[in-house]
Formats: sequence, C-alpha cells, structure tokens
Amino acid sequence: MKFRPLHDRVVVQRVAEDTKTAGGIIIPDTATEKPSEGKVVAVGPGTRGDDGKFTALDVKKGDRVLFGKWGGTEVKIDGKDLLIMKESDIMGVIG
Repeated sequence: MKFRPLHDRVVVQRVAEDTKTAGGIIIPDTATEKPSEGKVVAVGPGTRGDDGKFTALDVKKGDRVLFGKWGGTEVKIDGKDLLIMKESDIMGVIG
C-alpha cells in the first residue's frame, strides 16, 4: 500500500462477519450491518506533545480492533475498502 497516515490516524480494514446465524439461517448482504471489527493496516507516527516530541500510538499494524459503528471515513485504496480513523475512535484491541 502506498499510503501513510499522518499523526494519530489509523487505517483499518473491516473483518467480514458470518452471514449465517447460529440456527443456520443465511442473512442476505442487504440485511447485515457493517462489522465494527477490523485489522489495522497502517498507523501514523503518533501525536506531537507540547514539548515537540512524538507520543507513539497504542495500536500497531496487524492488531485486531473494535471501533464505533459510525467511526472512521470510508476510502478505497488499491482496490480495497478501508477506513481511516483517529486512534481515539478505536475502543480496544482484541487478543
């Protein structure tokens, strides 16, 4: 990928959810909500403090994260649907 996020921005790729319920019912694409779980693809260098030094982000490339339902801005880079969001929009790291 030829995209580098700035400051405290994080690039996340959504993880596909199951399209079948526990009871075996198949859910059509039009009825499913977009997942709020994803994999971090790229991270910015961090935020710059008052002293001019960078504070590194808590998430790193490859982390599996949970984020808010409406978090991030949807973009298409290299044919992939991705989200760009601030680290503060991420609720936590899974695992």
